[in-house]
Amino acid sequence: MDFPVADGIREVLSEMISKSDLGYLGSIPEMGTSFSGFAKRRWNWDVEPTFVRIATDVGVAVVELLRVFAKPGEKVLISSPVYQNFYTWINETKVSMVDVPFVKNAAEPDGTGWSHDWAGIEKAYQSGLKVHLLCSPHNPMGKVYSREDLLRIVALAKKHGVIVISDEIHAPLTFKEQPFTPLLALGEDAAEVGVAVNAASKGWNIAGLKCAIIISQSAKMHEKLNELPPAMHYRASLLGAFATVAAFEKGELWLDTVLDQLDHNRKLIAELIKTKIPTIGYTIPHCSYLAWLDVSKLNLGEDPGAAILERAKVAFNAGHIYGALGKDYVRLNFATSPEIITEAFDRMARTL
Repeated sequence: MDFPVADGIREVLSEMISKSDLGYLGSIPEMGTSFSGFAKRRWNWDVEPTFVRIATDVGVAVVELLRVFAKPGEKVLISSPVYQNFYTWINETKVSMVDVPFVKNAAEPDGTGWSHDWAGIEKAYQSGLKVHLLCSPHNPMGKVYSREDLLRIVALAKKHGVIVISDEIHAPLTFKEQPFTPLLALGEDAAEVGVAVNAASKGWNIAGLKCAIIISQSAKMHEKLNELPPAMHYRASLLGAFATVAAFEKGELWLDTVLDQLDHNRKLIAELIKTKIPTIGYTIPHCSYLAWLDVSKLNLGEDPGAAILERAKVAFNAGHIYGALGKDYVRLNFATSPEIITEAFDRMARTL
């Protein structure tokens, strides 16, 4: 994001550097208490602080969780198009990927135009599935799952003995019109079948500081997660850990200010498309700073992102990296100034 770092984060990092406090990462009970407080204030979610553990980053957390709950060759469910590193993590752990893609549906109640293939998901669960890897909120579509959809997933997981790993890294960046529901806030069944992964890295723009958290909701699941390698904690960054604590404890005013700017930007994109390139398909996202743009009507060939970069000198993430259904899409990061966003669409309007 092209925004200055939050004051609380800057202050704690500056103090640690000034004191040469740059050693190894030890026990940080503040991590659990800070996230627990944030989760309660933000989502009315009661989190037991001792059930929050540190991971190097979200990718490492997911990989190690997959190793706990699935052996090589066992089935893990995803729904594409989805964040491209889901494929990386699955390949790294040598599990067997089961992809039940989203279905385009203009009547989807949340307005995103994409629905779950519930029949396909249930069939996958019945096939001996071990893990459902969920991207919630969803990257790149900007979809925030309804409480009803999450409860449906929990019920299936409970029925078929499947573990749900919920990657909730974009949750702090959810807009007000579609409230975020933490998977583990959905009751005893969710606590039994679910594990959540989160971080301050997206919400407060500190991904390079390397720290994430894994949350469990039941004593039984907490005990199961003791199988995770201890090195996952100690390989996180000391600076990242204390920056994360500062974000959860002191960063909400900054976060809300950023969300106001992102809210303006996501609506600006809709207006720019309407007035400059109306053939682009766009649904205003319910979370984060990512616009999922359908450029199929621009006839830009097999790699629209590369064509736009060559002709308009505007860089997008190519949609095909998120799955086959993304081949006619590009992903735009709009966490920048309105002037830069406007310039990007002006360039495309002139050259495409």
